[in-house]
Amino acid sequence: MDNVSDVRIFTLTGINETMDHRTAIFSLTLVYYCVILFLNVSLIVIIVLDENLHEPMYVLLCCVCINAVYGNTGFYPMFLLNLLWFTQKISYGWCLFQAFVLYSFACCELSILAVMAYDRYLAICRPLHYQSLMTIRRLSQLVGFSWLTPFCIFSISILLTSRLKLCSLKIKKLFCVNWIIVQLACQDSDTLSNTVVSYATILIYVSHGFFIIWTYMHIIRTCATSKDDRVKFMQTCLPHLVSLITFLTVIVFDLMYMRYSSTDLPQSLQNFIAIEFVLFPPMMNRLIYGFKLTKIRNRILSLFRIGGQ
Repeated sequence: MDNVSDVRIFTLTGINETMDHRTAIFSLTLVYYCVILFLNVSLIVIIVLDENLHEPMYVLLCCVCINAVYGNTGFYPMFLLNLLWFTQKISYGWCLFQAFVLYSFACCELSILAVMAYDRYLAICRPLHYQSLMTIRRLSQLVGFSWLTPFCIFSISILLTSRLKLCSLKIKKLFCVNWIIVQLACQDSDTLSNTVVSYATILIYVSHGFFIIWTYMHIIRTCATSKDDRVKFMQTCLPHLVSLITFLTVIVFDLMYMRYSSTDLPQSLQNFIAIEFVLFPPMMNRLIYGFKLTKIRNRILSLFRIGGQ
């Protein structure tokens, strides 16, 4: 196959299946994206404006919401434009940028969830040392690490991808994915460095998952011997645990499907699998946090009471 790397337009073949119901899908997607923005921005504003919520747990929740706005904005506007313009095209530069945003969003989410697990571990298992260990400076360092590490890793990954010669321009998804772009490289292209970075990234974030499991083993062990700790677990840890399980399930499923899937599945089902991580966690997790965390729930109810007067 001829080298087509000089052509700077990709075709997103996954969108073809949606064009038969373009108007309905556009309307539902637009409403859903607006609801996601509303829920996340509302929680951000509530946490920023209410000084009673300026605690590590709520600051981290605010970071999760900011990350959700960032990640979902990397997918929904471009998808909506493609539906609106009857096009399945995306420029090479925007494709790489979208891949960077979505990858960094997913890894930032896992990093912040790991920091939240560490925060809950200190609060429940080492309460006497919590204030001295979870200081503003330590919290800032952990949040900075959660953001900067994925940005650095995927900057390198996207840079390595950008140097590849491509022999195909068809991406069988609704959006751009770095690993899919690498698979479009010509046979004589050196993709070893891309593979090494990819598996190193997986190793780094799998270690995040093991760290979270380790913290929750200690948390559950501590809560089993104390009624007060069990109450604290149900109020603050359960929303985080549900959020974590939801996120990990859709990410692992998508990762396994992307690398080892069969193309025999209907395209519509492939599309649904592909967008799970921007479909369920940003909506469901915010509802869980909003209704389960007492201070957040009380603040929301107080706003409704004020608005109803």
